[in-house]
Amino acid sequence: MHLQRLNKYICKVKYYHLTDSVTRTILNHKRKGSAGQKVNDKGIRRPRPNEVGNDIEPFVRSALNSLKLKADVPVGPSGNKKASGYPDILFWFKENPYYLECKTYNRENVATTQRSFYFSPSDEFKVIHDAPHFLLSYEIYVDGEEGHNHIYKCRHYKILSIEALSLDVKYEFNSDNKRMYSAKDGTVLLAEGDVG
Repeated sequence: MHLQRLNKYICKVKYYHLTDSVTRTILNHKRKGSAGQKVNDKGIRRPRPNEVGNDIEPFVRSALNSLKLKADVPVGPSGNKKASGYPDILFWFKENPYYLECKTYNRENVATTQRSFYFSPSDEFKVIHDAPHFLLSYEIYVDGEEGHNHIYKCRHYKILSIEALSLDVKYEFNSDNKRMYSAKDGTVLLAEGDVG
């Protein structure tokens, strides 16, 4: 898979080998439940489950940093950190970059065709290194209520290498106000006038 950074160059999604030492480092730490356990110690308070994924990210960055993996929010070509968009985290192991996307799921939707992964390259696309790409996903459940919020905790996790993830392309037709209202560029003005 190749991810193109607009106006610059193409970054490669590197193939990841299961025998690499980064796997052992992260998996040994994950077995101790680091990020997920810290989530469970505090709970995440949100009214809807689809809001929990963003709240998981600081716990994951903290867990990776406890392993001295220099995890942070990735930067775009301008050098500015950008929290929104793919991927969520860039970390370093033995001077090599790795990208990590954080997700959450529940038992009811894990096997559905609900769209759960997407990215849109842009001028500020956060992939600026050739690197392996991982997905860390936690199964969440409601452990209680607090006001209008559910208290979410983690039950299970999955770490996936996504270099060969099957993807769909969503074609989208779009325009802008200038083209749409100018009666040029394909539109035909049928009527126009003041009201009143």
